[in-house]
Amino acid sequence: MTNQQPQKKSSTPSTISSFSELANLANYSLMASLNCDPDATEDGVDHDERQVFSGHYVPVKPTPIKDPEYIAHSKRFFAELGFADSLAKSDGFMRLFSGDISQVPEPMRQVGWATGYALSIYGVEFIHQCPFQTGNGYGDGRAISVLEAVINGQRWEMQLKGGGRTPYCRGADGRAVLRSSVREFLAQDHMHALGVATSRSLSLYVSKTETVQRGWYAEGSRSENPDMMVTEPVAISTRVAPSFLRVGQIELFARRTREDGQYYEQPDELLHALDELEKIVLHLIDREYAEVIDKTLSTPEKIILLARAFRDRLTSLIADWIRVGFCQGNFNSDNCAAGGFTLDYGPFGFSDLFNPHYQPWTGGGNHFSFMNQPKAAQSNFEMFCSALKPLLATEQDASTELDNIQNEFSAVMESKMQAMWAAKLGFSSLDKPEHMAVLRELQMIMMQTPIDYTIFFRELSSIPDDIQPLKKSFYTNLMPKNAQQKAESQQVETRWGEWFDKWKALLISDCDVSTDRSIEQVSKQMKQVNPKYILREWLLKPAYQQARLGDYSLIEELQEVMANPYEEQSQAVEDKFYQLKPLEFFNVGGISHLSCSS
Repeated sequence: MTNQQPQKKSSTPSTISSFSELANLANYSLMASLNCDPDATEDGVDHDERQVFSGHYVPVKPTPIKDPEYIAHSKRFFAELGFADSLAKSDGFMRLFSGDISQVPEPMRQVGWATGYALSIYGVEFIHQCPFQTGNGYGDGRAISVLEAVINGQRWEMQLKGGGRTPYCRGADGRAVLRSSVREFLAQDHMHALGVATSRSLSLYVSKTETVQRGWYAEGSRSENPDMMVTEPVAISTRVAPSFLRVGQIELFARRTREDGQYYEQPDELLHALDELEKIVLHLIDREYAEVIDKTLSTPEKIILLARAFRDRLTSLIADWIRVGFCQGNFNSDNCAAGGFTLDYGPFGFSDLFNPHYQPWTGGGNHFSFMNQPKAAQSNFEMFCSALKPLLATEQDASTELDNIQNEFSAVMESKMQAMWAAKLGFSSLDKPEHMAVLRELQMIMMQTPIDYTIFFRELSSIPDDIQPLKKSFYTNLMPKNAQQKAESQQVETRWGEWFDKWKALLISDCDVSTDRSIEQVSKQMKQVNPKYILREWLLKPAYQQARLGDYSLIEELQEVMANPYEEQSQAVEDKFYQLKPLEFFNVGGISHLSCSS
C-alpha cells in the first residue's frame, strides 16, 4: 500500500527535548558535497531575481515572518523523530522554523539554500516561465531549506515553504499565505496516514501582523479564476523529506550539457556541465537510493539501478494516488520528486464525485487530470531518463538498457494499476477475464452514475448483502424528478444490482478456492486499502477560515480524524466527516476548483 523509503536503525537518543540537542544532529550533505553558485554571496543576502548560471545551490538567508504564532505541529511525525511535543513551542525551534536562523547554535548554519531546476510540462521543455527566457532563473522561489540532520539514523532535509525571496523568485514576494499553508500542512500528514509516500509536515506558524495581497474567490463564486483581491496573513510551514531533489533538477544540468551553444561557449564549460550533472545524480543516489544501490558500482551501473528503482517507486506512487482518490493537479517535472514521493501540495484535491477527468486546478487541463496521472508520470519518467543519457554517452550497452527501462514504464504502470484495482475490489488479482470485465463495467457505471468515490468503495468493503448500503455514495441531489427520469433511474439501479451480483459471486468463488481467504478476511483487507475519511476541500475551507480569526481548533480536529483514515471512529466523527459533498459546494471556486493556492 505504500512505497515509503525504509528507515535506518536508531543511533540517537530516543527523545530530543531541547533545541541544542537538535542542533547537534545537523549535517549538511548537500552543501558539503555539491557545488555552490560561484556568483552567490557568502552571507546569503541574495533575495533579488537574477540568473544562476552554475552550481547546484544558492546560499540564501530566509526572511523571518513578523510576530510568529504557533498553530500546529505534526505530533505523529514528532514522535517518529523522537522530538518532544514541547519543542514546537520552544524559542529556538520556533525562531528557526518561522524563518529566523540568525541565532542558531553550531553546528547549525546561519544560512539556508535554494536550488534551481528546469521545467517540463507533460514531456515538453519550457523556458518561457523563466523571466530571462533562458531557464537560468527558474527554481525555488520561496522554498528555502534551513537544515539537514541525521535523526535516528535517517537523513532529513527541512524546508521552509514561504521563507522569503530567493534569486529564483521571478519578481514574487516569496511568501505563502495561511490558507495554502494550512492545506499543505494537513495534506502531508493525511497522505502519510493513508500510506502514500509523501514529504512530511513538521510545523506551522503564522504571522500576527504581516499580510500580503492575493487573488482569490468571492464567497460562493462560480468563477473559474479568482475574482477579487484579498488580504491574507503570511505563514510558514516546514516540510521534511530525505531530500527535495526533483526530476526538474536533474533535467536542468542535463540541458546544460548540450552541444548547441545555449549554455556554454568553451569545451571546458561542457566538461563542467557534465561534472555537475554527474555530481547531482550521484548525490540523488546517496540521498534517496543508498539502501538499494551499492556504492562500489561504476556510475553507469548505478544509473541503470537508479532508473529501475525510481520507476518502481513512481509507478507505486501513482497507483496509490488513484487508490485514495488524490489528484496532484500540477504534475510537471519540477513537481516530481526524484525520490518517488508526493511533493508540492499546491492545486491538489481529493475526488468527491467520481470523474476520470477530475482536475482541481483550472490551469492544469486534462493532461494532469485524475485518471491521466499515469500518463503524466510516464512523461516525467521519460524526461528523467533523457536527463541521465549524457552520462552514458560512451556506454552503448548501458544506454540501450536505459532505453529498455524507459520503454517498459507503461507495462509496469499497468501492472501496478491492476494490482491496486484488485485490492480495492477484494480480488487477489485481475488475471482472469471475468475479473477484468467486472472492473471495466464498474468504471463505466461509475462514469454514468454520480457517486462518491471514497464512500462507494468503503461501503463495498463491508461486502453487503445487496446494493442498498452502496446508495450512501449516490448523490441524491441528482435523483429523478419526472416519470421519464424515474424510469431511467430504475434502469441504472438495475445495472448496479446486476454488477453487484457478478462482483460478489466472483469474490465468493475466490474465497472458496483459497484456504487463507474468508469473506471476513477479505472485508478487513479491503478496509485497509479503501479509506473511510479523506481530506475534502469543503472540510479544509472552514479550517483555514477559522484560523484567520485565531481559532485553530478545527485544524487540530482534522489532524486527529485524518490521521486515522481507515479506522471506524465515533458516530459524531462519522456524522461530520463521512458525508457526501453538499450540493451548494458544487462548482464553487476555491472548493470545487482553484487557480492556485499560494
